[in-house]
Amino acid sequence: MNTEETKAENIGEEKDINIETRDKEEPKKHNKTASIIIDLVAGVAVGAGAILPGFSGGVLCVVLGMYPLIMELFSHPIQAIKKHWKVYIFIGIGWAIGFFAISNLIKFMFSRYEIFTVWTFIGMIFGNIPSLYKEAGKKGRNKSSFVSMIVAFILMFAILLTVALLPSANITPNVWWYLFSGFMWGLSIIIPGLTSSSIMMSLGIYEAFNAGLAGFKLEVVIPWVIGMILTAAALARIVEYIFKKHYSQAFHAVIGIVVSSTLMIFPIFEKYSVSDVLISAGCVIIGFIVAFKLSHFKIQEQ
Repeated sequence: MNTEETKAENIGEEKDINIETRDKEEPKKHNKTASIIIDLVAGVAVGAGAILPGFSGGVLCVVLGMYPLIMELFSHPIQAIKKHWKVYIFIGIGWAIGFFAISNLIKFMFSRYEIFTVWTFIGMIFGNIPSLYKEAGKKGRNKSSFVSMIVAFILMFAILLTVALLPSANITPNVWWYLFSGFMWGLSIIIPGLTSSSIMMSLGIYEAFNAGLAGFKLEVVIPWVIGMILTAAALARIVEYIFKKHYSQAFHAVIGIVVSSTLMIFPIFEKYSVSDVLISAGCVIIGFIVAFKLSHFKIQEQ
């Protein structure tokens, strides 16, 4: 075999190797692109769901497979950021898009159709309860599970009713209430099923809070972020331990809290015409169906 033939064979082998390498690298590029898109979409879903009453940020994180990442971020932040910083960036971008887009929509709905918007949210909250109940029984149920749910319901209802009946029940949202909102948000992130929005609605601070977020008002955003981060970071390990050791009881307690806080936002003392009653009923039904279908889909995907 002469030198020219040898060179030709070597060139051919190099081309084959280059083609194989390219074919291997192209799927990797596609996989990276797909992974980025998935992270962004998941972030949008969690951000949008977090601001909507009836949808728990913690549950969405569990269903979308993000819950371990979020818990690791709050439990061991430095270690988690070193390992998953790229994932956190794209999820964070998606979360911000979904969160602020939906908050502006809700601000508009409250300004135009407050009562109908509340009834829609009520339908959405109750439409999500079947999936919460299914999730709560994933590791079995017993008498203590239902006792936990009833006790949590009674305690939360009593607290909210007491606040509502106080002479100064007309709460004026301020920095401290926005800090409290951050506290509730932190809990809703690390406790799957807990919907901070329904509790805030029952206290009468949700609309002002959401309007402040939609307008990116620093007097609302800063205390909210501080409260959320401090709460999630301080309680992440404790909550993780409780759910590992007492999953059924803890999750059933969350259901009790969600139901009791939802009952407190029923706008039953408003004046309704026949058309208002029909529209309100339609809003409840639509909200229930939408939330039920979405929650059912998420449970299947999980």
